[in-house]
Amino acid sequence: MSIAFDNTQWALILGGSSGFGLATAKKLARHGMSIAIIHRDRRGAMKNIEPGFDEIRSCGGEFVSFNLDALSDEGRDTVIEDLRERLGDKGRVRMLMHSIAFGNLRLLAPLDPGYADAGAKARQQLALRLDVSVEKLTEALESAFTEGDETETGALASLAPAPTYNADVRLEDEDFARTIYSMGTSLSTWTHAVFSAGLFSDDARVLSMTSEGNEVALRGYAAVAAAKCALESVSRAIALEYAPYGIRANVVQAGVTDSAALRLIPGSAHMKAAAALRNPFGRLTTAAEVADFICLLCTDEARWVNGTVIRVDGGEHIAG
Repeated sequence: MSIAFDNTQWALILGGSSGFGLATAKKLARHGMSIAIIHRDRRGAMKNIEPGFDEIRSCGGEFVSFNLDALSDEGRDTVIEDLRERLGDKGRVRMLMHSIAFGNLRLLAPLDPGYADAGAKARQQLALRLDVSVEKLTEALESAFTEGDETETGALASLAPAPTYNADVRLEDEDFARTIYSMGTSLSTWTHAVFSAGLFSDDARVLSMTSEGNEVALRGYAAVAAAKCALESVSRAIALEYAPYGIRANVVQAGVTDSAALRLIPGSAHMKAAAALRNPFGRLTTAAEVADFICLLCTDEARWVNGTVIRVDGGEHIAG
C-alpha cells in the first residue's frame, strides 16, 4: 500500500522535538503531510533539535514549531490562533498526537532496608569463584549497564547493582495532579480546543502514547502510571463522544524504547536489558517503528480502528 497525504492535511504533535513525536513528524512529512510541533526546550538544546526540524522542512510540506508551554492556557491559545490563520479554509488537522513526557518520578514509600543489597549475595559468590574483589565485579557490572549494549546485558540483570533513587522525597498530591494532567487528561483539553476551533478534518485521528506502566507497578513510577491510566480512559471517552464528528481516538503502547525520557527513569538500564532479553526479536523497539505504525493509523484504511490500546512492541508484552 502506497501512503500519500497532501499538505492540506496537518499533524499537530504535542511533544515533538524528540522521541516518538519527532519520529512520527518525520514519517508523516515524508508522506506529504504538513507538520505542527509543540515542544518546550531550552535555547541551548535547539542546536541538537533543529537538524530534525530541517529534515521535516526538506520534505516539501508546511512546517511550524512552537517552543512554549503546551499545558498552559496561553500556550494553547497561541497555537490554536496561529493554526486557525495558517490553515485557512483548506487546511485541517488530520492527526492530533499527544506525546508529552512531563512526569514526577518520586517514590511513594521509603526504600526497605534490604533493597540496596538485592543482588549483593550473588555478586559476592560470583566474585569469590572468579577470584576478584566484589568492588571490581560491581564496577564491571555497572559499566556494562551504563555503557554496554542492552542486547548483551539482559542475562546479567539479576547481578547488576540495584537502581538508585532519591529516598529523601515522596510523591505528594500536587505531584500526582500535575503529572496526571500533563501526561493524561490534557489530551481532552487539547482535543476540545482543536475541535472548538473547527480545525479537525472530517476523518481525524487523536493518538496518544502509553506504556507498560499502565498495568505493571514500577518503583518510582506511580504518578506516571496513574497518568497513563487516565490517558487511556480519556481516549476511550473521546472515541465514543467525538465519533459522530468523524474523530477516532486510539492509544499506542510502544515497547521499551531507548529515549531521553526513558533514561530519566531510575533503573532504565535494567529495563532496557530485560526488555531486549524478553523480546522475541532480541532487541528494543525503535521510535521509527512506532512512527511507521502511527502513519498507518492515519490512513483512510484505518478508519474503523477506534477506542483501543494497540501494542507496537515486536511481541515484548506476550513473551515470558
